[in-house]
Amino acid sequence: MASVICSPPSLSHNRISIRFFSADQPRLGLSLRTGGVRCNLVEPLKCENGKPCVPIINSEQSMPSFLTSTNLRSPINKIDTRLRIFSGTANPALSQEIACYMGLELGKIKIKRFADGEIYVQLQESVRGCDVYLVQPTCPPANENLMELLIMIDACRRASAKNITAVIPYFGYARADRKTQGRESIAAKLVANLITEAGANRVLACDLHSGQSMGYFDIPVDHVYGQPVILDYLASKTICSDDLVVVSPDVGGVARARAFAKKLSDAPLAIVDKRRHGHNVAEVMNLIGDVKGKVAVMVDDMIDTAGTIAKGAALLHQEGAREVYACSTHAVFSPPAIERLSSGLFQEVIITNTIPVLEQNYFPQLTVLSVANLLGETIWRVHDDCSGGYEPYSSLGID
Repeated sequence: MASVICSPPSLSHNRISIRFFSADQPRLGLSLRTGGVRCNLVEPLKCENGKPCVPIINSEQSMPSFLTSTNLRSPINKIDTRLRIFSGTANPALSQEIACYMGLELGKIKIKRFADGEIYVQLQESVRGCDVYLVQPTCPPANENLMELLIMIDACRRASAKNITAVIPYFGYARADRKTQGRESIAAKLVANLITEAGANRVLACDLHSGQSMGYFDIPVDHVYGQPVILDYLASKTICSDDLVVVSPDVGGVARARAFAKKLSDAPLAIVDKRRHGHNVAEVMNLIGDVKGKVAVMVDDMIDTAGTIAKGAALLHQEGAREVYACSTHAVFSPPAIERLSSGLFQEVIITNTIPVLEQNYFPQLTVLSVANLLGETIWRVHDDCSGGYEPYSSLGID
């Protein structure tokens, strides 16, 4: 028959001791502290053949209920449920692809707009202590999607999420990264401050317009590039490497085009010199490099009204280019971009799905590639505190 002895609590140590024993079993003590439970043997361990023998408590003996509870969860299950992915309304298709790649389900979230246009966000499941990833590009309508992202971050912060990462496949206002004239705002820095103050702990962005935008954030920024996705697609096409030439549509994109050319069989580089007279208005002046009889691949981070890339393609044809391909990560496609891109200047227009393309904006030359695997792999590595510096994702940009 087992007996139980309870010692009075110690005021100095804030502890309650429980000891239970039987006639044929060693005494066992349990100390309940405010910080946890400690189990200790009251009597020394018995030894058999020089080896300690740990006493076994029979099922007949009384055990505290908190030790025999069937509600204890496995630590592995807790680790598996720490990562949560939620999608905004800007690009739910991409969010679903990311979740499928990672073998997860999108978190349940309720997003609606009131009659006056205000945004309401409510998480439909607990995120307490979880690593939360919010997928929301700030694409057109930029202000609506940006405000929605901020409210989503605030909802997760108030729900006691451990870490909140804003996954922004397309970062709006990235072009307003410096002052080109007096009395201008630097909206990229303002947006970075808003995301930080809303409660985000980290930002995951894809192909920022300029690298210095990462410095506008006071939180870690993981910058990934869509180049591997486009390069894999171009490698699948039967284009002789000797006929290729990579073209930068402006001087500001030379570094991007040079890195692209290096990975595309170290192809030669050409530069289109343009003079901009106003916002969304460009005029091509001349071409630096030789494209005669070659397949020109124009590389840019985004296509907005397509004025720059269309005038560049016209110049390439004038200089004797055999074919012209347009490659871009972000397809903003503001009018009249579709008319310019489908006018016959391009053999193919290759973009990614960081911004959803409306059904009415599809045209025969358009090819849309998915960056879901790229972003999904990056999320896994950020979650597991891994680096992205090895193949096949050596260009993830994670340090």
